[in-house]
Amino acid sequence: MINLKKVFIIGLPRTATTSVCLATLKMGLTTAHTAYTRRTFEQAQVLADTPIFADYAELDILYPDAKFVYLTRDLKDWIPSIRQLLLRMLTNLMREDGGFNPILKRCYKRVFSPLTLENIHDDNFLTLCYERHLAQVKAHFSNRPKDLLIINVAEPQSYHSLHDFLAPPRALDVNDGFERINMAGKVTAWKQIKHPLKVESTLGGKVETLHY
Repeated sequence: MINLKKVFIIGLPRTATTSVCLATLKMGLTTAHTAYTRRTFEQAQVLADTPIFADYAELDILYPDAKFVYLTRDLKDWIPSIRQLLLRMLTNLMREDGGFNPILKRCYKRVFSPLTLENIHDDNFLTLCYERHLAQVKAHFSNRPKDLLIINVAEPQSYHSLHDFLAPPRALDVNDGFERINMAGKVTAWKQIKHPLKVESTLGGKVETLHY
């Protein structure tokens, strides 16, 4: 395992977090796409998605030497994609008698607040959520530009920028790049990925109260 401080991928859902996690696996870094146990935080060098995009400020305190990567996406592409995801998730996000795990529910309700069916169908609301989250991240790291990388994986140099930012001790193949996965609204590609550096997000499907 490469000796690297924690890296948190703090872009919102549907900004290519899974593609970035697959890339960091190929770079030789232990990676978790979502993290719901203390063991996951202990084992993974790179962590993304929930609860990372909602809890980056708390994690910044807990891991003062960490690096942070923010993923952007053109709103014309992100809005229909996040809407499709939120519509599919809404019932299980709002259920009080089950549904998704409490960590995931808390994160989505925190960032997409107030989370209602009407708001999910409102482009202005989704734009506000996106821009508010990005502004909060930029403000948080305003005096520490070396700790934050902002990339859009659709841009040609984004893979090289990520590699240079993380600086893993591996020669960069010029043919390397982000693999496009979870297309057409799919969100399950990570489950099918088999890699020795992949870190499980749960403990046998169970979540824990996180250490922060």
